[in-house]
Amino acid sequence: MGPVHQSAIPATTEVDVELVLAVDISQSMDRDEQEIQRAGYVAALTSPEVLEAIRFGPIGRIAVTYLEWGGIGEHFVVAEWAVISDMQTAQAFAGKVAEAPLHQKQRTSIASALGQAVTMVQVNEFEGLRKVIDISGDGPNNQGGKVTESRDAALASGITINGLPLMMKNEQNAWQGILHLDHYYEDCVIGGPGAFAIPVRSKEGFADAIRMKLVLEIAGLSPNSDARVMPAAGRERVSCALFD
Repeated sequence: MGPVHQSAIPATTEVDVELVLAVDISQSMDRDEQEIQRAGYVAALTSPEVLEAIRFGPIGRIAVTYLEWGGIGEHFVVAEWAVISDMQTAQAFAGKVAEAPLHQKQRTSIASALGQAVTMVQVNEFEGLRKVIDISGDGPNNQGGKVTESRDAALASGITINGLPLMMKNEQNAWQGILHLDHYYEDCVIGGPGAFAIPVRSKEGFADAIRMKLVLEIAGLSPNSDARVMPAAGRERVSCALFD
Protein backbone atom coordinates (compact mmCIF):
# COMPACT_ATOMS: atom_id res chain seq x y z
CA MET A 1 0.00 0.00 0.00
CA GLY A 2 1.45 3.34 -1.02
CA PRO A 3 1.85 6.36 1.23
CA VAL A 4 -1.23 8.22 2.29
CA HIS A 5 -1.12 11.86 1.32
CA GLN A 6 -3.19 14.32 3.32
CA SER A 7 -4.63 16.92 0.99
CA ALA A 8 -4.24 20.57 1.83
CA ILE A 9 -7.02 23.10 1.40
CA PRO A 10 -9.28 21.97 -1.48
CA ALA A 11 -8.53 24.05 -4.54
CA THR A 12 -12.19 24.91 -4.98
CA THR A 13 -12.23 26.78 -1.67
CA GLU A 14 -9.14 28.90 -2.33
CA VAL A 15 -9.92 32.49 -3.29
CA ASP A 16 -8.03 35.75 -3.54
CA VAL A 17 -10.28 37.49 -1.02
CA GLU A 18 -13.24 36.70 1.21
CA LEU A 19 -15.37 39.84 0.98
CA VAL A 20 -18.37 40.77 3.11
CA LEU A 21 -20.40 43.63 1.64
CA ALA A 22 -22.09 44.98 4.79
CA VAL A 23 -24.72 47.54 3.80
CA ASP A 24 -26.59 49.98 6.06
CA ILE A 25 -30.41 49.89 5.93
CA SER A 26 -31.11 52.22 8.86
CA GLN A 27 -34.12 54.51 8.80
CA SER A 28 -32.06 57.54 7.82
CA MET A 29 -31.56 55.90 4.42
CA ASP A 30 -34.64 56.81 2.39
CA ARG A 31 -35.98 54.42 -0.25
CA ASP A 32 -34.39 56.33 -3.10
CA GLU A 33 -30.97 56.09 -1.43
CA GLN A 34 -31.47 52.38 -0.74
CA GLU A 35 -32.33 51.74 -4.38
CA ILE A 36 -29.31 53.74 -5.55
CA GLN A 37 -27.13 51.76 -3.13
CA ARG A 38 -28.41 48.41 -4.41
CA ALA A 39 -28.07 49.46 -8.04
CA GLY A 40 -24.54 50.70 -7.41
CA TYR A 41 -23.41 47.35 -6.04
CA VAL A 42 -25.12 45.43 -8.85
CA ALA A 43 -23.48 47.60 -11.51
CA ALA A 44 -20.07 47.43 -9.85
CA LEU A 45 -20.07 43.66 -9.36
CA THR A 46 -20.70 43.09 -13.07
CA SER A 47 -18.47 45.90 -14.36
CA PRO A 48 -15.50 45.18 -16.66
CA GLU A 49 -13.14 46.86 -14.16
CA VAL A 50 -14.14 44.58 -11.26
CA LEU A 51 -14.13 41.43 -13.41
CA GLU A 52 -10.68 42.34 -14.72
CA ALA A 53 -9.40 42.81 -11.16
CA ILE A 54 -10.73 39.35 -10.28
CA ARG A 55 -9.27 37.71 -13.37
CA PHE A 56 -5.78 39.07 -12.72
CA GLY A 57 -5.66 37.91 -9.10
CA PRO A 58 -3.27 35.10 -8.14
CA ILE A 59 -6.15 32.61 -8.00
CA GLY A 60 -8.61 34.40 -10.25
CA ARG A 61 -11.73 34.20 -8.10
CA ILE A 62 -13.19 35.78 -4.99
CA ALA A 63 -15.82 34.75 -2.45
CA VAL A 64 -18.43 37.39 -1.63
CA THR A 65 -21.60 37.77 0.42
CA TYR A 66 -24.06 40.67 0.73
CA LEU A 67 -25.28 41.53 4.22
CA GLU A 68 -27.76 44.27 5.12
CA TRP A 69 -27.79 45.53 8.71
CA GLY A 70 -29.56 47.91 11.07
CA GLY A 71 -29.67 47.69 14.88
CA ILE A 72 -28.53 44.93 17.24
CA GLY A 73 -29.17 41.53 15.69
CA GLU A 74 -30.89 43.05 12.65
CA HIS A 75 -28.92 41.29 9.94
CA PHE A 76 -30.28 40.14 6.60
CA VAL A 77 -28.16 37.98 4.30
CA VAL A 78 -29.40 39.12 0.90
CA ALA A 79 -26.96 36.92 -1.04
CA GLU A 80 -25.16 33.97 0.54
CA TRP A 81 -21.46 33.30 0.04
CA ALA A 82 -20.68 32.64 -3.62
CA VAL A 83 -17.64 32.50 -5.85
CA ILE A 84 -17.26 35.13 -8.56
CA SER A 85 -14.74 34.35 -11.28
CA ASP A 86 -16.36 35.59 -14.50
CA MET A 87 -19.35 37.47 -15.88
CA GLN A 88 -21.71 34.53 -15.49
CA THR A 89 -21.00 34.05 -11.80
CA ALA A 90 -21.00 37.82 -11.23
CA GLN A 91 -24.42 38.20 -12.85
CA ALA A 92 -25.82 35.31 -10.83
CA PHE A 93 -24.71 36.91 -7.56
CA ALA A 94 -25.73 40.42 -8.58
CA GLY A 95 -29.14 39.11 -9.61
CA LYS A 96 -29.81 37.88 -6.08
CA VAL A 97 -28.91 41.31 -4.72
CA ALA A 98 -31.12 43.10 -7.26
CA GLU A 99 -34.18 40.91 -6.73
CA ALA A 100 -34.27 40.83 -2.91
CA PRO A 101 -36.90 42.96 -1.13
CA LEU A 102 -35.72 46.13 0.58
CA HIS A 103 -35.65 46.32 4.39
CA GLN A 104 -35.45 49.33 6.67
CA LYS A 105 -34.57 49.42 10.37
CA GLN A 106 -34.50 52.21 12.93
CA ARG A 107 -31.10 51.96 14.62
CA THR A 108 -27.49 51.90 13.46
CA SER A 109 -25.30 49.29 15.12
CA ILE A 110 -22.01 49.21 13.28
CA ALA A 111 -20.66 47.21 16.23
CA SER A 112 -23.25 44.47 15.78
CA ALA A 113 -22.80 44.46 12.00
CA LEU A 114 -19.04 44.01 12.32
CA GLY A 115 -19.54 41.15 14.78
CA GLN A 116 -21.92 39.40 12.39
CA ALA A 117 -19.59 39.93 9.44
CA VAL A 118 -16.63 38.48 11.35
CA THR A 119 -18.67 35.37 12.18
CA MET A 120 -19.63 34.99 8.53
CA VAL A 121 -15.97 35.07 7.53
CA GLN A 122 -14.96 32.60 10.22
CA VAL A 123 -17.58 29.94 9.44
CA ASN A 124 -17.61 29.98 5.64
CA GLU A 125 -16.02 27.22 3.56
CA PHE A 126 -13.48 29.42 1.82
CA GLU A 127 -9.83 30.17 2.46
CA GLY A 128 -8.88 33.57 1.14
CA LEU A 129 -5.47 35.12 0.80
CA ARG A 130 -7.14 38.18 2.33
CA LYS A 131 -10.31 38.72 4.34
CA VAL A 132 -12.16 42.05 4.04
CA ILE A 133 -15.31 43.61 5.46
CA ASP A 134 -16.61 46.43 3.27
CA ILE A 135 -19.03 48.39 5.47
CA SER A 136 -21.17 51.29 4.29
CA GLY A 137 -23.32 53.57 6.41
CA ASP A 138 -24.77 57.05 6.73
CA GLY A 139 -24.36 57.53 10.47
CA PRO A 140 -22.28 56.64 13.53
CA ASN A 141 -22.76 53.61 15.76
CA ASN A 142 -25.64 54.33 18.17
CA GLN A 143 -26.39 50.89 19.61
CA GLY A 144 -24.65 47.65 20.53
CA GLY A 145 -21.59 48.70 22.52
CA LYS A 146 -18.31 50.25 21.53
CA VAL A 147 -17.64 50.22 17.82
CA THR A 148 -13.90 50.30 18.46
CA GLU A 149 -14.09 47.02 20.39
CA SER A 150 -15.86 45.32 17.48
CA ARG A 151 -13.36 46.81 15.07
CA ASP A 152 -10.41 45.60 17.14
CA ALA A 153 -11.89 42.09 17.42
CA ALA A 154 -12.15 41.94 13.63
CA LEU A 155 -8.56 43.10 13.19
CA ALA A 156 -7.38 40.49 15.72
CA SER A 157 -9.04 37.87 13.49
CA GLY A 158 -6.92 38.96 10.55
CA ILE A 159 -9.73 40.84 8.82
CA THR A 160 -9.34 44.27 7.21
CA ILE A 161 -12.24 46.72 7.45
CA ASN A 162 -12.80 49.29 4.71
CA GLY A 163 -15.49 51.96 4.89
CA LEU A 164 -17.94 53.71 2.63
CA PRO A 165 -19.37 56.66 4.61
CA LEU A 166 -22.50 57.85 2.83
CA MET A 167 -22.77 61.64 2.79
CA MET A 168 -25.17 62.04 -0.12
CA LYS A 169 -27.41 64.69 1.41
CA ASN A 170 -26.57 68.40 1.26
CA GLU A 171 -23.36 68.39 3.27
CA GLN A 172 -23.77 71.92 4.59
CA ASN A 173 -27.15 71.12 6.11
CA ALA A 174 -27.05 67.37 6.75
CA TRP A 175 -25.82 66.10 10.07
CA GLN A 176 -23.45 63.67 8.30
CA GLY A 177 -21.48 66.66 7.05
CA ILE A 178 -21.61 68.51 10.35
CA LEU A 179 -20.44 65.36 12.13
CA HIS A 180 -17.69 64.71 9.56
CA LEU A 181 -18.84 61.14 9.08
CA ASP A 182 -15.84 60.44 6.87
CA HIS A 183 -13.54 61.30 9.79
CA TYR A 184 -15.59 59.10 12.11
CA TYR A 185 -15.16 56.13 9.79
CA GLU A 186 -11.43 56.74 9.50
CA ASP A 187 -10.87 57.02 13.24
CA CYS A 188 -13.42 54.57 14.63
CA VAL A 189 -14.49 52.00 12.05
CA ILE A 190 -11.83 51.04 9.50
CA GLY A 191 -8.58 49.22 10.21
CA GLY A 192 -6.12 46.57 9.13
CA PRO A 193 -3.43 46.43 6.43
CA GLY A 194 -4.15 48.93 3.67
CA ALA A 195 -7.52 49.95 5.15
CA PHE A 196 -9.24 52.94 3.57
CA ALA A 197 -12.54 54.84 3.46
CA ILE A 198 -14.11 56.49 0.42
CA PRO A 199 -16.83 59.03 1.20
CA VAL A 200 -19.80 59.14 -1.16
CA ARG A 201 -20.93 62.75 -1.44
CA SER A 202 -23.59 62.51 -4.15
CA LYS A 203 -26.10 60.02 -5.47
CA GLU A 204 -24.56 60.41 -8.90
CA GLY A 205 -21.15 59.39 -7.58
CA PHE A 206 -22.28 56.30 -5.72
CA ALA A 207 -21.79 53.72 -8.47
CA ASP A 208 -18.32 55.06 -9.34
CA ALA A 209 -17.27 54.98 -5.68
CA ILE A 210 -18.46 51.38 -5.25
CA ARG A 211 -16.70 50.25 -8.41
CA MET A 212 -13.41 51.88 -7.44
CA LYS A 213 -13.63 50.49 -3.93
CA LEU A 214 -14.26 46.92 -5.11
CA VAL A 215 -11.39 47.09 -7.59
CA LEU A 216 -9.01 48.26 -4.85
CA GLU A 217 -10.23 45.60 -2.40
CA ILE A 218 -10.02 42.76 -4.91
CA ALA A 219 -6.57 43.83 -6.09
CA GLY A 220 -5.34 44.33 -2.52
CA LEU A 221 -4.53 47.98 -3.12
CA SER A 222 -5.34 51.20 -1.31
CA PRO A 223 -5.85 54.70 -2.70
CA ASN A 224 -2.75 56.88 -2.95
CA SER A 225 -3.65 60.53 -3.38
CA ASP A 226 -7.30 60.34 -4.38
CA ALA A 227 -9.05 63.52 -3.28
CA ARG A 228 -12.02 61.54 -2.01
CA VAL A 229 -9.89 59.76 0.58
CA MET A 230 -9.32 62.14 3.47
CA PRO A 231 -6.19 61.59 5.59
CA ALA A 232 -6.56 61.72 9.36
CA ALA A 233 -3.29 63.56 9.87
CA GLY A 234 -3.52 67.27 10.53
CA ARG A 235 -6.98 67.33 12.10
CA GLU A 236 -8.52 66.68 15.47
CA ARG A 237 -9.46 63.05 15.95
CA VAL A 238 -13.08 62.04 16.43
CA SER A 239 -14.28 60.85 19.84
CA CYS A 240 -15.45 57.34 18.96
CA ALA A 241 -17.37 56.86 22.22
CA LEU A 242 -19.53 59.92 21.63
CA PHE A 243 -22.36 57.87 20.11
CA ASP A 244 -21.85 54.34 21.51
